[in-house]
Amino acid sequence: MTEKPWWRPEVLGPRLPMLRRRAAVVAAVRHFFAARGFDEVETPALQVAPGMEPHLRAFATDLAEPFGAERRRLYLHTSPEFAMKKLLAGGLERIFQVARVFRNGERSDVHHPEFSMLEWYRAGASYRDIMDDCEALVRAAAEAAGSRQMVWGGRVCDPARPWRRLTVAEAFAEYAGIDLPACLQGDPRDPDPAPLAAAAARLDIATDAADRFEDVFFRILLDRIEPHLGVGAPAVLYDYPVSMAALARPKPEDGRWAERFEVYACGVELANGFGELTDAIEQRRRFEADMALKRRLYGECWPVDEDFIAAVGAMPPAAGVALGLDRLVMLLLAAGDIEAVLWAPVSAMVRN
Repeated sequence: MTEKPWWRPEVLGPRLPMLRRRAAVVAAVRHFFAARGFDEVETPALQVAPGMEPHLRAFATDLAEPFGAERRRLYLHTSPEFAMKKLLAGGLERIFQVARVFRNGERSDVHHPEFSMLEWYRAGASYRDIMDDCEALVRAAAEAAGSRQMVWGGRVCDPARPWRRLTVAEAFAEYAGIDLPACLQGDPRDPDPAPLAAAAARLDIATDAADRFEDVFFRILLDRIEPHLGVGAPAVLYDYPVSMAALARPKPEDGRWAERFEVYACGVELANGFGELTDAIEQRRRFEADMALKRRLYGECWPVDEDFIAAVGAMPPAAGVALGLDRLVMLLLAAGDIEAVLWAPVSAMVRN
């Protein structure tokens, strides 16, 4: 394998047709939301807290104010979610953003350390309304890309076909033969991992004595379930255990589950959405628990954005979703990896 600068004409030129189709998709996204009365917003990439996911790594920097003021530690956001929810609390009702977001330590065929996140929120909407939005948006993007199918890893997915919606519990039963509700024992916010680990062992999926419920859950999801999701037609996986939905509200009829969903195509996760949590006290409790876990696992934690906690308590009922725009384009254009659909990679070279 050789590497050349990405801007060399012999490297950039052959990529231009695909990149121009990417531009057509981005234009179609903006038209999609404008036609539905959304405000396009722009929020700062520099934030007090980059996000609060325990397993993500962030880029930190120091903000130097003029006139000798003390420097402040800030972070490049991993999602524009916190700032956008503050806009909801401020009275906006339909908002979207195409944001550059940053996640350190992530680079693979489907990951890049800086990427484009499409995020939108609707006050007064349910998470099922946002699922409907996702279907309509992906079909509009496919039309703009001139693509009738999505392709990845030998799998094919037609976004025009009826999308499948199944609960997490249904997926565990169908693809892994596991009765997930029966495995949710103990405190729903921190379930006992032993019953699920026993189910994993029956499938010859290795676990560790130190694994939490979340760890075992993801081992099973990645090994037995994700490869089947979004094959033939996109799939929506919804109603996650409440312990795995830090920003989603619990289901009113059964607090073991949360109003969280993910969209899959060709076995690749495209979007992560919620019926949004609006309980500031519960939000603080979840953040503090996540940061305690982050410190235990990685020896670091991020500050809680107190302004965001205040905004959560002032938010109207709402739902929203974050969709990986680069991944969507990658699948629609049957690209070999995510860098193939980026105008320029973070590194100075591209693989050739």
